[in-house]
Amino acid sequence: MKRSATHLHAVLVALVATAALASNSFAALRVPQVTILGGGLQAYLNSADGGINAATAQDATTSWTHTSSNTTGYTILLESSGGANTNALAMYNSNAGVPTLFSLVSGPVGQYGFTTATFKPGNQLTVNRFDENGAFLSAQTFNGVDQTGFSFALVTAGGTFYTQDARNPGGKAQAVSYKGTGGNTGVWFLCFEDSQVQGGGSDQDFDDCVVAMESVNTTPVSTTTWGQLKTRMR
Repeated sequence: MKRSATHLHAVLVALVATAALASNSFAALRVPQVTILGGGLQAYLNSADGGINAATAQDATTSWTHTSSNTTGYTILLESSGGANTNALAMYNSNAGVPTLFSLVSGPVGQYGFTTATFKPGNQLTVNRFDENGAFLSAQTFNGVDQTGFSFALVTAGGTFYTQDARNPGGKAQAVSYKGTGGNTGVWFLCFEDSQVQGGGSDQDFDDCVVAMESVNTTPVSTTTWGQLKTRMR
């Protein structure tokens, strides 16, 4: 659905990328590449990274695992559409038959609002949410979270869309992911289409919700801090 502005999320996540059915962090490119219509996503990636071709650099990764750090951080860097009041970002266990959604960000929390999520023994995940000024909003603990394989979903008024294509209507891609380049090495860009692709009711611009994911602590591939990433994404 065409709109005057897009809903762009940027999220910092302590994780290592894994292929959907593998345990290494060197997933191949998506085959075939998803057709991206319009220039909105490319324009955003140009401003945020500068080295990503939206049409040809789509990665096959659809699930992730946490790094040696148990605490992960999620920060909204930009919200600019009406959907920001209703769309919600969630995590789910990649291997679940009918996945339970673990809410990370929902509703308006303001630009630069953020969430921290801490993995705990016993497959627990504790989520703490804050506004853009760092004021505490809410806390929630989820049970049964698989730290070794989790994916993401965008919950919208028109349905829930997953990073794993097979869970979406018609098996259609509703999200594409890209590896950051240059100064964004170690960053992942996850880009959602928030209207159902199956059936032709979507504009397929994949710029309705853009998520930047990166470890909040030093990892073997990146030492970028939250502040540095926020500065790059402005």
